Amino acid sequence: MKIPRIYQNLDTYLKPGKALIIYGPRQVGKTTLVKDFINTSNYKYRYDSGENILVKEVLSSANFNLLADYVRGYELIVIDEAQKVPCIGSALKILVDTFPDLKIIATGSSSFELAGQVGEPLTGRKNTISLFPISQIELSNYQNPFELNGNLEDYLIYGSYPEVIATPDKAGKVEILNELTGSYLLKDVFEFERIRNSQTVFNLLRLLAFQLGNEVSFTELSKHLGIDNKTVARYIDLLEKAFVIIGLGGYSRNLRNEIVKKKKYYFYDVGLRNALIANFNSLSMRNDIGQIWENFLLVERFKKQAYRKIYCNNYFWRTWDQKEIDFIEEKEGKLFAFEFKWGRLNVKAPAMFMNTYPEAIFEVVSRENYIDFVL
Repeated sequence: MKIPRIYQNLDTYLKPGKALIIYGPRQVGKTTLVKDFINTSNYKYRYDSGENILVKEVLSSANFNLLADYVRGYELIVIDEAQKVPCIGSALKILVDTFPDLKIIATGSSSFELAGQVGEPLTGRKNTISLFPISQIELSNYQNPFELNGNLEDYLIYGSYPEVIATPDKAGKVEILNELTGSYLLKDVFEFERIRNSQTVFNLLRLLAFQLGNEVSFTELSKHLGIDNKTVARYIDLLEKAFVIIGLGGYSRNLRNEIVKKKKYYFYDVGLRNALIANFNSLSMRNDIGQIWENFLLVERFKKQAYRKIYCNNYFWRTWDQKEIDFIEEKEGKLFAFEFKWGRLNVKAPAMFMNTYPEAIFEVVSRENYIDFVL
């Protein structure tokens, strides 16, 4: 079954004088989304991949005449895997400035900033959307809340990659996730950085997977991995830009007892996290369900923010004596605090937090009420 994605009509995002940039992790369906669009549109289009050597030569040339010949006669140009093209930002700038009525779509499985490509050249000349593993919002288009809840264990164990959800048997899901972690997950990082010791990066990811929901110390990670702190920081930065992990910082208004320096890291997909630690046991057999639940809810909330255009700052809150709140949203000058509990609802906000931020709204998110939180 092909699940309709949140961005069904890309025409909405194609504006004169702007390129449409589609970010997102590998294998989440960016190419399928674009191909479905161009196959149902009336545009005369050209579809190319940044991995094509000839296309790469043309687009990286910055040669006006060559680029003009490349797009001549077309209404829509699509460049998949555009981050593979050197200086792609400059090429897109030339095309946007010279042919303002030409519609341009470029997709990337790592953020273009990873190669320093798009930022400044396309300032004011691009629209950006992000596509993630399938969200609960998208699933709700053909599953009601009862069905979503009934399939919740599958989403918590195997995640939400399109191919994983479309595969009915558990062995097939595991095979796909193992293939993703082995062949696709870090492809952009390895290619961009020319990292020779890929095992170090995998070991770093496994350490992060086991520390899910906890503040991460770069010093401790460096000791475990046998590399220096700066290398750890660089690898984590690359993993964030390649849409593998998400960092969450601590919230503070300068209360001395609050922890703000360390971050917590989560995975864009809990299925990939479970694949990294080789644990696909049922929830009743796990001792990390609290961590998985936290990761799932955070990522689904991030998807909701992106898809519903909810602009806010995201944090966690914790003190040195272990008082904590899992998730803080700061928007329009207000604080919304959420505690994630797999089982219990009768949890009160830490008194220190409410005394310090009495205007904050506090809510516990559990299996009983999570649907509203993610939808």
